[in-house]
Amino acid sequence: PVEALAAKVREREAGFAKTMADRDHAAFATFVADEALFLGAQRTLRGRAAVTEGWKPYFEGAKAPFSWAPERVEVTDSGTLAISTGPVFDPEGQRVGTFNSTWRLEGDGEWRVVLDIGCPPCRCP
Repeated sequence: PVEALAAKVREREAGFAKTMADRDHAAFATFVADEALFLGAQRTLRGRAAVTEGWKPYFEGAKAPFSWAPERVEVTDSGTLAISTGPVFDPEGQRVGTFNSTWRLEGDGEWRVVLDIGCPPCRCP
C-alpha cells in the first residue's frame, strides 16, 4: 500500500535531515542516489560524488546552517517514486524556504534522493 511506502519515505527524509543536525556528512551520502541531481541557485550538482562534495561545507562547524522536515509525502502507484516536500529553517527556527525531494526505491530496497530542489517560502494564500 502506498500509505506504508509514504511512511517509509517520511522516515527516510527525517533521517536524511538528521544527518545535518548530527553533522554527519558520511551518513548524508548514504541517502543520495548515484545519479542524483541537486539543483541549486547557481549550479546543478550531478551524481552522488558531486552532491556530497558540494554539500560538504554545510557540515562544517558545530551548528547546522539550516534544517528541514517533511511536511507532505506522496508515492506513485507503482511504489517506486516518491515526492517529499516541506519547510527549511534557519538556525533560529525561521522558515527560509521549501525543499522538494524526489525519492526512488533503489535495487537494494532502500529509498534514496534522486532529484532535489529548494525554493524560497511560498507567499501564496
